Amino acid sequence: MSESRDSERATPGFLVWRLSTKWRVAVDRAVAPLGLTHAQYSLVASLYGMQRDGERPSQRRLADHTGLEPLYVSKLARALEAAELIERTRDPRDPRAVRLALTERGQDVTRRAVKVVQGLLQQLLEPLGGLDSARTRTLTGELTALLDVPLGLSHAVSPALSAGTTEKTG
Repeated sequence: MSESRDSERATPGFLVWRLSTKWRVAVDRAVAPLGLTHAQYSLVASLYGMQRDGERPSQRRLADHTGLEPLYVSKLARALEAAELIERTRDPRDPRAVRLALTERGQDVTRRAVKVVQGLLQQLLEPLGGLDSARTRTLTGELTALLDVPLGLSHAVSPALSAGTTEKTG
């Protein structure tokens, strides 16, 4: 069976999962020569943008921004600190908070990684007309709308699953 026929029968959730997996693998491969993983790239690229806007975020703020779990951000931040890409400092106003900042080396690596990932993004979006196309803007709006929906447990369990039956969902 062809991939396009599989896609015609796939749920939107399955397709989003497949696309995010494909994207993560592509970014992992692309940023590996810079000593980064996809998750680390997500962290330093977000930190780079926030720093450029004058913010020195806490680990918690960066977790909220990236959608990553705070504990995972802490683990990533420690690894990036060991690689001398970021600095972690205690917030003098809140001893529980840890503030993050890119080092000079971290800024250099992040700038190079962003260029690589932007090239990948252009390639991934070529079927829609590229990064600046109307179709890409529409897709971005649709994805944003989906990301803005809060996840509540009451909506996560379908009546069929509650009744003890199984169904294929995604």
